[in-house]
Amino acid sequence: MVAALLGVAGGELLIPTFVLLVAVDTKLAGSLSLLVSLPTMLVAFFRYSRDQAFTVLAANKSFAIAMAVGSVTGSIAGALLLGIVPEQVIVPLLTALLLYSAAKVWRHT
Repeated sequence: MVAALLGVAGGELLIPTFVLLVAVDTKLAGSLSLLVSLPTMLVAFFRYSRDQAFTVLAANKSFAIAMAVGSVTGSIAGALLLGIVPEQVIVPLLTALLLYSAAKVWRHT
């Protein structure tokens, strides 16, 4: 529930939770985080489409396309690197990302 309220940042809560409390591999925790978030994303998509909130995307088409291309490119790159990058590299990177995001949120509020 908390992760759903956090939106994108929910993965930063879910991944450490899966790793620390459920004791799963970091790579599997990332995949589980996406799997858990999928229903929320689908509900949000259908909810916003009913309200015609996607008209903002039409007004910002180039930004939306750039974000979509970046998302697909990042997903493909992450999938290709999955078996190559060791967990000893991924965990410190995720930790640094979490601390950076927390600092940004803290300064914003």
